[in-house]
Amino acid sequence: MPQYEDYINWRRTFHQYPELSDAEYETTKRIKRILASYDIKVLDLPLETGLVAEVGQGDQFVAVRTDIDALPIDEQVKHEFTSTNEGAMHACGHDIHMASVLGVAVRLKEIENQLNGRVRIIFQAAEELGYGAVKVANTGAIDGAKAVLSYHNYPTLDIGEFAVKSGVITSSVDRFEFKIKGKGAHAAKPEQGKDPMIVLGQLINSVQSIVSRNLSAFDNAVVTIGEVSCGNTWNVIADEAYVQGTVRSFDEDKRVLIEERLRAIGSGLAEVFGVDIETSYHRLPGAVVNDEQLTNDAIAIAKEVGYNVSVMDKPLTIGEDFSGFSNKYPSVFVFIGSNSEYDLHHPKYDPDERILEKVPDYFVTFVQKLLNEN
Repeated sequence: MPQYEDYINWRRTFHQYPELSDAEYETTKRIKRILASYDIKVLDLPLETGLVAEVGQGDQFVAVRTDIDALPIDEQVKHEFTSTNEGAMHACGHDIHMASVLGVAVRLKEIENQLNGRVRIIFQAAEELGYGAVKVANTGAIDGAKAVLSYHNYPTLDIGEFAVKSGVITSSVDRFEFKIKGKGAHAAKPEQGKDPMIVLGQLINSVQSIVSRNLSAFDNAVVTIGEVSCGNTWNVIADEAYVQGTVRSFDEDKRVLIEERLRAIGSGLAEVFGVDIETSYHRLPGAVVNDEQLTNDAIAIAKEVGYNVSVMDKPLTIGEDFSGFSNKYPSVFVFIGSNSEYDLHHPKYDPDERILEKVPDYFVTFVQKLLNEN
């Protein structure tokens, strides 16, 4: 049976050798070697990176999912296991997730003959790009799952803390772009050009009014511009301008409305100012939605294994591509405290490894409960 020290060693190895989304080749090989050492089967699926393992027997099955990719961040934490891959860091804690779910797989393998069904363990690539879950779901490997279970470490929660809510728990995450093409001119002769800078100012004001003037005060959404560029010197009117940003929303109708307003702003300003504006809207992960009964089960199991459970009163505005599973299968996604001074995606993110102590207990107990239910 794997011990806490094994989880720590696995986590530190993953942390030392992080790989970016869709490039998790060595990470996948490392996971396969560990699974093979415990005689755990890996399904033959058309996945270049990531994998799905299986233990147990029978018709019904439950799935447990972890993500495996790192972020393009230079680590600023000094450990003996600090990232050795320049420009890559497990700054979101997917190394923690992998190690704990490997613990789940091995512990389930040890009681395989006692399981009333199968468990498919998903080691999913490309979570940070927003489409890794969908790629796994499209293989059909999870079709018919009784439930799909997952979690994310959360730095602002202490070790032993557990948070969840029924229904929407994370927001959808979308990206928009405006490419404004005007006509350059000498700054002293603006009448000879079509100034994209003027359009840029109007566009920024218009975009920031979408939420305040199109959504009710009782609706929740965020529209944020994150990048603006135009021109490169003081006495020239530029030819082009560029804007990109993000939309976070919890309701599909509001998501559609915001996209429509962004496109209308682009086309309207293009007509008013006589410029060309290319508006692009990229739908990334949708909102993660927790099944009500599975959420109640998760709360009961978490308390049973010793977590201090809190029920969230509102969803988080972070994105999570687990929506690729929750939109298709009965699912529950929870947050478990990792007690880091710095938050997710920060170069000084440094989770407390004690999080690894209880996570396998939670999933193993939950899986057994679900498989033993009629």
